[in-house]
Amino acid sequence: MDIGLIAPAGVAVPPPAGRGTGAVIDRLARGLVRAGHRVLLAAAAGSTCPVPLVGGTGPAAEGADQLADLRHVVVCRTAMARADVVHDHTVTGPLHHRPRPGQPLVATAHGPFDATSGPMYRAMRGVAVLAVSHAQAATAAGVPLAGVIHQGLDVGSVPVGRGTGGYASFVGRMSAGSGAREAALVARVAGVPLRMSADLRGAAERAFFDARVAPLLGGDVEFLGELGRAEELELVGDSFALVHPGRAEPSGLTMIEALATGTPVVATPSGAAPEVVEDGVTGLLCPNGITMAAALPDAALLDRAACRASAVCRFSTERMVGAHVRLYEDLLSGPPVARRPAVP
Repeated sequence: MDIGLIAPAGVAVPPPAGRGTGAVIDRLARGLVRAGHRVLLAAAAGSTCPVPLVGGTGPAAEGADQLADLRHVVVCRTAMARADVVHDHTVTGPLHHRPRPGQPLVATAHGPFDATSGPMYRAMRGVAVLAVSHAQAATAAGVPLAGVIHQGLDVGSVPVGRGTGGYASFVGRMSAGSGAREAALVARVAGVPLRMSADLRGAAERAFFDARVAPLLGGDVEFLGELGRAEELELVGDSFALVHPGRAEPSGLTMIEALATGTPVVATPSGAAPEVVEDGVTGLLCPNGITMAAALPDAALLDRAACRASAVCRFSTERMVGAHVRLYEDLLSGPPVARRPAVP
């Protein structure tokens, strides 16, 4: 197949830090090529994914607005006309993209179906909308979902950690929703050392950190700043558990990465966590901070090999690519896009 992939405006594929939507698109593109397909990618200038690039929407930038996404899609429309399938990873692009007859248009919702994005996805017609978890799909009221495909990871590129560092880890955004403050509180109550890595580039993140997290630092609770991907994987791999008290994360990719290093996850059963973590096997699901603090030391007793095996079997890039290919083939051979069952 000839497959067109459209990244959000200003998003490099892969991104310099190796995280986020750009990293997922990069793995999908490379995996599709390995599976024998041809990929045309629309992404920010300077993207290094080894496939033909169109668009070149300027340097990578965070927080591209809806108008930027629209301009991006318009620029890419002519080049994408040759594709058998177009897979748009922007939010607003599918509302304006006009595929040629017989050319399926797929859109992945990488963020939550909230008050801003929900109405846009509900307004899409003739678009196969994908969710990244069943938990996310459950909030997609009125959205014509074509299925659920969990995000994948090149597990072979993730080093296996030993978990012998004697500490728990936290990785995420420095925001109220990520659970950074809750992670520090859980560690303090449990009497467990905690090492944290998080983004502090924005004013909002800095304000949250100064007011809500910094007062909890000191002693065995340490903030390391924003680490590079290799350093972050080493941090998590050397920890005996990843503490993940965040609220309703749509994809669970941070937890998947932890499992790939062999590190169990201690999380609240919200968002994608129950789909990623097998309670009592690859982690512990706790209803609140009190139970999480009580259970945290027990995570050191879980089998790290089982955590790695779960990531390999359930969340590999190959599995993600295979699910997408099956969907593309189904759309090309089937009736016009309508509501379809979830993709396993």
